Amino acid sequence: MKSPALLSLALAILAGSAQAHQLWIERDGDGPARVFVGDVDGERDRGEDVAKLAGTTRLFAADPAAPLKLTAHDDRLEAPAPAGADLRLVNDQVWKPWRAKDGTLKAAVFNAREGRRDTRAALDYEFVPAAPQGDRFTLVFKGQPVAGKTVTVVDPNQWAKRLKTDAEGRLALPARGPGRYVLVASHSVKEKRQVVGETVDAVDYTATLSFVVH
Repeated sequence: MKSPALLSLALAILAGSAQAHQLWIERDGDGPARVFVGDVDGERDRGEDVAKLAGTTRLFAADPAAPLKLTAHDDRLEAPAPAGADLRLVNDQVWKPWRAKDGTLKAAVFNAREGRRDTRAALDYEFVPAAPQGDRFTLVFKGQPVAGKTVTVVDPNQWAKRLKTDAEGRLALPARGPGRYVLVASHSVKEKRQVVGETVDAVDYTATLSFVVH
């Protein structure tokens, strides 16, 4: 049995991992969707840490009820995807629910999107472009804009900059040339949610958006 000190340390590490880890989607043209796990501007998970998510990650294009079949590779999950469509995913089973220091039972929910053609939100937590292929976005949580939220933007050279959404939840992408950009934001809320058969009291949400500028 772990001592209280070791248990507190384990919980702190888990909470830190939830904030540091992301799931994000990359795609080149109309090629396959590639789902990566880890830190967008740091190390990526590999092997079993990636493979175990193949069965719990729901990746879809237009229809959330029609998930795309993912296969595991050493450094990614991959699936063929329809041409010309934005892609989205949800996973709430990257970690099992855990107890926070205050006794709250928490869970982590990962939302990811690739592409900026669609100007509507289809995930609980999502970056939504103001115009198709535009460089202005609104960060939305369950239909409502999220004001004053810190957003990390990682550019094609892995240069990371932190921005904040304005009073309407909006932000503009700084222009730094062609290539792939990834936006990342987190959001913690107290809410009841069923995760792996347990009712949790609070959820740490993470949203990522990736797209290519030509």
